[in-house]
Amino acid sequence: MKYIQGMKAEGINLRAITVQNEPLNPKNTPSMVMFATEEGAFIGKYLGPAFREAGITTEIQAYDHNPDVLSYPLSILADPMAGKYVVGTALHLYGGDSREFTKVHEAYPNKNVYMTEQSITQGPGAETIDIAEPVSRVLIGSTRNWSRNVLLWNLAADPRFGPHTGNGGCTVCAGAITLDGDKAAFNVAYYALAHFSKFVGPGSVRIGSSELEQLSTVAFLTPEGKVVLLAANTGNFPTQFYIVYHGMSASTSLPAESVGTYVW
Repeated sequence: MKYIQGMKAEGINLRAITVQNEPLNPKNTPSMVMFATEEGAFIGKYLGPAFREAGITTEIQAYDHNPDVLSYPLSILADPMAGKYVVGTALHLYGGDSREFTKVHEAYPNKNVYMTEQSITQGPGAETIDIAEPVSRVLIGSTRNWSRNVLLWNLAADPRFGPHTGNGGCTVCAGAITLDGDKAAFNVAYYALAHFSKFVGPGSVRIGSSELEQLSTVAFLTPEGKVVLLAANTGNFPTQFYIVYHGMSASTSLPAESVGTYVW
């Protein structure tokens, strides 16, 4: 409560929080292991009622870890004390598959799903920007499976991948941008995110799109009435395909291991 109120005093209104980042990860600092029964009890008995009494409207998202242990968020959503204070489930993608997101949605369609962290990096000295696989797996996969957002780790870091804690902080995670004094280098996460962020604005709604072998897609209708189609060719050869929409069609193609954004 003090944290949220202190941020608000500085003009920063927090839309949502999670109780614990990666609660099943014993190697993170400063954080701790927190089991589902503990998080559920904390939300249901203390955090939720405290927010309500103080008039705090910041949303509470459960879990904030990988979809390979869905019993964790599902048990909190099923808890009559905690579930009423939780707006949805926060998920990462370091373990498990984005298709698991749909299982959470189907179990609790009145609750939201959020993709709240995933590192997209390449080794130093890479000659190409390899975005097809992470765009397909993380951004397209998450949004095709009901996530209302995609947050990548992290917006920016220095050339030593800092700042981070000395015990448990990621020593190999690059941000979307690497800041070195007055110099800025743009990394694979920057270009992967740009395919979405420049064209799929707030208020956009996902609409149906079919997929082909090694061609992942997701489509959106924007508030301005535009249709945005994201396509990722994960194959090692060019792929030609047709975009068909309301009786109209267009032939296009993507080079090997590349991504395209189409707007009409």
